[in-house]
Amino acid sequence: MHKRQPKYQQVFAELEEGILSGRYSPGQKLPSEAALLEEFGTSRITVVRALRELQQRGLVQRRAGSGTYVTAGVPGRTGLLFGLLIPNLGETEIFGPICQSIAEVLQGQKHALLWGNMTPAPAAEAKEAQSLALCRQYLAQKVAGVFFSPLEWTPQNDQVNQAVVAVLEAARIPIILLDRGLLPYPRRSPHDLVSIDHRRAGYLGTEHLVQLGCRRIVFLAYANSAPTIEARVAGYQEALLRAGVAFEPDLVQQLRSNDVREIAQLMQRFKPEALVCANDRTAGHVMRSLLELDYRIPRDVRIVGIDDVQYASLLPVPLTTVHQPCRDLGIAAAAAMLERITVPDLPPRDILLDCRLVMRESCGTPGSGPSNGGRPRTVNGNTREP
Repeated sequence: MHKRQPKYQQVFAELEEGILSGRYSPGQKLPSEAALLEEFGTSRITVVRALRELQQRGLVQRRAGSGTYVTAGVPGRTGLLFGLLIPNLGETEIFGPICQSIAEVLQGQKHALLWGNMTPAPAAEAKEAQSLALCRQYLAQKVAGVFFSPLEWTPQNDQVNQAVVAVLEAARIPIILLDRGLLPYPRRSPHDLVSIDHRRAGYLGTEHLVQLGCRRIVFLAYANSAPTIEARVAGYQEALLRAGVAFEPDLVQQLRSNDVREIAQLMQRFKPEALVCANDRTAGHVMRSLLELDYRIPRDVRIVGIDDVQYASLLPVPLTTVHQPCRDLGIAAAAAMLERITVPDLPPRDILLDCRLVMRESCGTPGSGPSNGGRPRTVNGNTREP
């Protein structure tokens, strides 16, 4: 389930880049609202919202009857300038609050953050090219560090990610990896990583299903996903083994498309009692396909996701999922970057934040699903929504 970046954020990012790069100098008047309407092909409400965001961040001053002017003391001109490189920013909700939190921390210390303008790219090749182009743009702008969430879901994502990192490494620009690493789990790169404990996330979701009595549990992910998915599979496997349920490698499956027929074939072949989905995006697609195929959730099959995005509670059957503390992840990432800048010789770190299970209707209650042999127990850190 893809979510496009809101138009006002695109307008904001373009104007912010122009201010921080020097295209608009301190004291210069920005183009009028009418000119911005024409330039971006959008509504006045969208332009006004973008300008208001710039004003809240101290980048511009709006003078009644005169226009909008770049402030004389633009953040980033006396502090450091950092870049965000998030190729999948518009495809999952978790990165919006993470990036916003990073920006707030940096701006509070008189630094500035460039939100790279990754326009929605329908073709995988275009997205891969944009990632490399934005990396080189940051290099030209002499950023002090880059927050990078490696590209996924494209055929060449691994090669592109390695190319991006090679460019930044050659320029000795510190990298903080967000949410996901570069190498297959459990290997790690020489760069700091800030994320949830993905292994624990996979464990929590699977453990919950086992406690509800499920034994035949399939783990589902899309092909070409990030290495974090392998960590989540490791947690899934550990939860099964600890519960005395045999791990069957064939029950870890990769989806190749959004075709409902693929889900139908998978259900017929494996006849699962429950599904652990690699993330809420996968869970949402699978749920809609199952409902189209007349499966009853949770009576015929239970579903767990990971991320707890906003639409998780709004799906046709509200989704049980593992919550990511997005704002805390942003705070931790900003702190890690500033510490890396101050002490460059620190050893590489994995900064893993805790996560918790949020229980909703997609898993039902004991006895409501295809298996009723188990009874749930209270798990520390889990929450149940009414």
